Amino acid sequence: MDSTLGSLSFFFLLFFSALLQPAPSSAATLAFYNKCRETVWPGIQPSAGKAVLARGGFQLLPDQAYSLRLPAGWSGRVWGRRGCTFDPATGRGRCATGDCGGALYCNGAGGAPPATLAEITLGQGRDQDFYDVSLVDGYNLGMTMTPFRGSGKCGRAGCVSDLNEVCPAGLAVRAGGGGNRVVACKSACSAFGSPRYCCTGSFGSPQQCKPTAYSRLFKSACPRAYSYAYDDPTSILTCTGASYLITFCPQH
Repeated sequence: MDSTLGSLSFFFLLFFSALLQPAPSSAATLAFYNKCRETVWPGIQPSAGKAVLARGGFQLLPDQAYSLRLPAGWSGRVWGRRGCTFDPATGRGRCATGDCGGALYCNGAGGAPPATLAEITLGQGRDQDFYDVSLVDGYNLGMTMTPFRGSGKCGRAGCVSDLNEVCPAGLAVRAGGGGNRVVACKSACSAFGSPRYCCTGSFGSPQQCKPTAYSRLFKSACPRAYSYAYDDPTSILTCTGASYLITFCPQH
């Protein structure tokens, strides 16, 4: 079987994730665990020319896990969709955050910002993997990415804090229907469109695009995640020959 789906306690998941590790000759495993108190619909978008995995999206109930094998050299991004409703017959619907065109199966489409992203590029052979968790497109839920059985520094990437609780008013996305609950936090680039925040135009280089008050807030809350486009030195991680566990709502 290419995937595993089941309801697991957190401690059993740790044992389960260890069992998922591939033999040295096989491709890496990517496992997902929903530690949130609500259902999450993970989305998966491959980089150009790479395979679409799991039809690009699926449902993950609280305390459930899902795993799949990554093809050698695969690269792409993963995010969690929240507040989704889909027609069981057609798979059509919508998500409050991270929506990918109103479809359960994203099939290669990306998620609408704001959404927390996990990004990975697998190395070939003995080459390093590169991975990170990014808030460049904003934040909608906590997420960590943890490597297992790899060699090298292999640190945990992610955002454990709930940024929705500290999101500035100008960046906050609130629940529909007149609700006041913050369900996501935009990036300053998305909210204001300024080249200074987007690192474009005359600000399109690491020398010219520096941290802002907004990116510093993101970085302070989530030091192991990208806070803006040129946040590479403290945010991108490397590992060799690892498998990876993505946890949604690690703070719970």
